[in-house]
Amino acid sequence: MPATSLLSDIRIADMTTVIFGPYCTQTLGDMGAEVIKLEPKTGDTFREVGKPANTRGMGPCHMTINRGKRSVVWDMKSDEGQQAVRKLIETSDVFIHNIRPDAVARLGLTFDEVKAIKPDIVYVHCLGFGAEGPYAGRPAYDDLIQSLSGATNLLPQVDGNEAPRFLPTAFADKVSGLHAMYATLAALHHRDRTGEPVHVEVPMFECVSNFLLEEHFYEAAFDPPVGPYYYQRQIDPSRQPVRTQNGWITIAPYVDHRWVTLFDAIGAPDELKDERINDYRGRYFNHDYMMSRVQAHFVNFTTEQLLDMLGKADIPAARVNDISDLREDPHLKAVNFFQRRDHPTEGGYWEVQPPVRFVGQAERVIRPAPRLGEHSDEVLKELGLGKTTSGD
Repeated sequence: MPATSLLSDIRIADMTTVIFGPYCTQTLGDMGAEVIKLEPKTGDTFREVGKPANTRGMGPCHMTINRGKRSVVWDMKSDEGQQAVRKLIETSDVFIHNIRPDAVARLGLTFDEVKAIKPDIVYVHCLGFGAEGPYAGRPAYDDLIQSLSGATNLLPQVDGNEAPRFLPTAFADKVSGLHAMYATLAALHHRDRTGEPVHVEVPMFECVSNFLLEEHFYEAAFDPPVGPYYYQRQIDPSRQPVRTQNGWITIAPYVDHRWVTLFDAIGAPDELKDERINDYRGRYFNHDYMMSRVQAHFVNFTTEQLLDMLGKADIPAARVNDISDLREDPHLKAVNFFQRRDHPTEGGYWEVQPPVRFVGQAERVIRPAPRLGEHSDEVLKELGLGKTTSGD
């Protein structure tokens, strides 16, 4: 599944760093947009995350999240560097950054200043917090946003351990990055219809709070509340993977008749004679007991046996993979989700393909992640400018 070329007429001047903004621009780049990454002399700090590859600043996370982009390093303190940035903005459709408001003002790159350079610019500001609230201007990181949004209190609702815990992925950054991506596309659509510039703010705190409250506002969404926060099914301690003879499996019968079919499939229909689970109401209100009986039987079968039996009975089920198992997952292998490539300087590496397929559209191979400043002179030449110096 090579990347599509749907956005091949869009140029993005990208001054974002780490994950939030770069995940947005990586996704847009996968869809064909030309992304030019403006970096300081020291580079995006995310280049150094993980065991470094052969070249400094080419760590594994950079290889993933900055694929498809070109990297330029220009001295923003010099007249030549400022001229280059202005010229790039002048020829771009989107200017995106995650610089705090006071710092972006010092750089002369506020919305009004950028709009003066490119009157129909789509200006995307990746923020920690909306500009109108009391948290505006504060630094924001994934850990801080997980804490403020309540994400760190999800696991305690399930297991009874009162200690707040982070979800072990850059959850807030990536959720916010996808919000930034669709907002950019909507702004481009508006610009194309009206010719007007669009100023987009994408605040992490609001993005993640919105994401979580879709279901976890739950019965407190009514005024007055008719019940608690948290979608109860999501925090049910008994709704967890089940141990098998040689691993773990997840089942999702959901509708009641499938629970009846499940006990038949594993050869234990007599379990449903127990008055606690012998009718729909009992199975609904005694789900924890029912799952304990499922567990008692599942340990007598291998994961493979259960997947076969449940599949024949039309009971939704899946093995529980480790991240390291995904490379050998038969479905992902069949759709060529992982592709081995050779980087011009870093050697062999595995690339995860874009998950969305645009059927029948032209496709292209994704450009490998750039070395720091690799395209500085190349882009300057395209802009009709001479060489400039790199900056701090």
